[in-house]
Amino acid sequence: MKPDQAKPDAQAMQTQTPSSLDSPAEPGARTFLPGTIPTDYLFQGNQEILISHNGEHYRLRITKNGKLILTK
Repeated sequence: MKPDQAKPDAQAMQTQTPSSLDSPAEPGARTFLPGTIPTDYLFQGNQEILISHNGEHYRLRITKNGKLILTK
């Protein structure tokens, strides 16, 4: 995350869904395959994000070559 950005509220993140993933799609809205979330939506301009899964924390980052690396 960028230093000037506030940490997102975990509960708010769980309840929010991008409007492009809602059904039915609005005319002209971007739609994605079910279960697919684009990295630009996830990262929102950052190079890494933190993911909490089953009480464990993981770091997902984009490398200089555009690859994704997930570390515990």
